[in-house]
Amino acid sequence: MHYLGHTRSAHRSDHLLQTPDTFVRARLPGMKNATAIIHAAPARGARFTQYTAEFESGGELGPAAVQRFVYVIAGRFEAGPFTLGPDHYAYFPSNAAAALAARTDGIAVVIEKPYRPISGIPRPHSFSGSELSVAPQALSGDPSIEVRSLVPDQVQFDFAVNTMTYQPGATLPMVEIHVMEHGLLMLAGGGIYRLGDGWYPVETGDFIWMAPHCPQWFGALGKTPAKYLIYKDWNRHPLTHEPED
Repeated sequence: MHYLGHTRSAHRSDHLLQTPDTFVRARLPGMKNATAIIHAAPARGARFTQYTAEFESGGELGPAAVQRFVYVIAGRFEAGPFTLGPDHYAYFPSNAAAALAARTDGIAVVIEKPYRPISGIPRPHSFSGSELSVAPQALSGDPSIEVRSLVPDQVQFDFAVNTMTYQPGATLPMVEIHVMEHGLLMLAGGGIYRLGDGWYPVETGDFIWMAPHCPQWFGALGKTPAKYLIYKDWNRHPLTHEPED
C-alpha cells in the first residue's frame, strides 16, 4: 500500500535512502529464475554497482565481467568452488567465470565494480568465508560497536566490505566526511542516520548510498542490536580513480 505517496525514501545530490516500499525488481542479463533490486549504479553516480538478488530454487546469476563480492542473507548457493549459506560470503576477481546458483530459495547481496590495478601488485584471487568466524574488532576502542572485515586489508584489493554491529544506544564517535563512497544495507535493528543535512530513521532492509564527502553519522535505537553491511572503495590514490579493466 502506498499510503498516499508517503515514503521514508529520499534522493539527494550526495545520498540515497531506499526503503523496501520503493524497491523495484527486474531481471538482469544472465539471470534465471531470479530478480534484482538495484540499489547503487553508475546511473546514480556510483563507481560500483550493488543490488539484492532474490532467487527461486534452481535460479542462477551468470558470471560477471568485473570483480564481484557476494554476501548471503538467506538460502544456500553454489558459487564457483564454494558452497555458501546464510552469513557466508565470496569474492571473485574479474573474468572469474563463476556463476551463483541457488540450491534453495534465497537472497544475496551482490557488489560489482571494475578493478583498479596497481603496477607491480598481483591481482587478488577468489576466496570465501563466514562472517561469524571473523573476529570482531571494537571501533575506536568502543566495545559497543563491533566491526568484522570481510575483505583482507591488503593492497591488491581496491575495496572493503565490513559488517558493523551496534549495541542499543551506541553511536559513531564523530560525523565522518571522507573521499570514499559507501553502499550500506541494514541487516538488523535500526536507528537514526545522518546523511548530509538530514536525519533519517532507518530499519532492517533499508539501503543507503553515500557519495564522497557526504556528512554521515549513525546511532542505534531500540532494544536489539543494529547491524549493517557496508562497502567502500579503499587502498587507491584518489588521483587514479578511473578503473583500468
